[in-house]
Amino acid sequence: MGDVLHALPAVATLKHGFPNSRLSWVIAPKWAPLIEGNPFVDEAILFERETFRGLVSAWRELRHRRFDLAVDFQGLVKSAIVASVARPDLIYGFHQSLLRERVAALFYSNRVLAQASHVVDRNLELASAAGASSIVSAFPVPDGTDEGGLPKGGFVLASPLAGWPGKQWPLDYYSTLAGLLRRDLDLPLVLNGPPQAAGTLTQVAGAVVHLSGIPGLIHATRSALAVVGIDSGPMHLAAALQKPGVAIFGPTDPSRNGPYGSSFTVLRDPAATTSYKRKKEPHPAMRRISPDDVLAALRERLSVSQCQASSAR
Repeated sequence: MGDVLHALPAVATLKHGFPNSRLSWVIAPKWAPLIEGNPFVDEAILFERETFRGLVSAWRELRHRRFDLAVDFQGLVKSAIVASVARPDLIYGFHQSLLRERVAALFYSNRVLAQASHVVDRNLELASAAGASSIVSAFPVPDGTDEGGLPKGGFVLASPLAGWPGKQWPLDYYSTLAGLLRRDLDLPLVLNGPPQAAGTLTQVAGAVVHLSGIPGLIHATRSALAVVGIDSGPMHLAAALQKPGVAIFGPTDPSRNGPYGSSFTVLRDPAATTSYKRKKEPHPAMRRISPDDVLAALRERLSVSQCQASSAR
């Protein structure tokens, strides 16, 4: 999810840079709602790699078309292979020193050594190297769909689950935060997750559980007063929508993977060290960020947001 959101400005830049082109985005079906109605994307090619039928369908779609250029923003072996299957004249990707799976660079005709720290800016550098002449800093996210289960009035939204547990904030901390929000700000804490996460999220006392798909998450994020996030797709979604919020970081580097833009406050223990090892429990640095720390940062963010809203009026 984060990879898709981080690529939105670069894709917009490519389409703007090649105005007469037809732009196709190869994407997993579960993330396709993120680019629904995107004005810079002419076509979504669904890549369902979990089934043989899905692989064959994507292969045929890619082989059926004539591509001049492919740009691999994800930088994985699987995405590099997809680009190669499309048989474009040129394949642009990142230099191997920037890739988690360095073998992917073997599939590229052009390797770009991006200089920026944040992945969004790196993607923009890659789009520019591929020939896009001007930067388009746009995050065209769809409206989403109301899937029910949200409180009436204001609320704070959090999505506690991440791609791997080391990036997660301890679940019991959310229960404490829910109590603090009710006591000090008279706001409920809403926890969003997919339906299969119901058993985990309902363990958090004092929070409202909101189970949804991607469209429901988008709607909930748009509706929230503020967001408490971790290094995961929902936090990047909130940043793309410029929602005020607090991002809690531990083992991963916020300069590369942090919320893009200026609407979030990042909390990270000064002693935290960067590591992308996929531990099975929250990193110790995540435990050192307390619910009181989050509440204080959240209170400040809400205050700034209210002042900005008043000035706009």
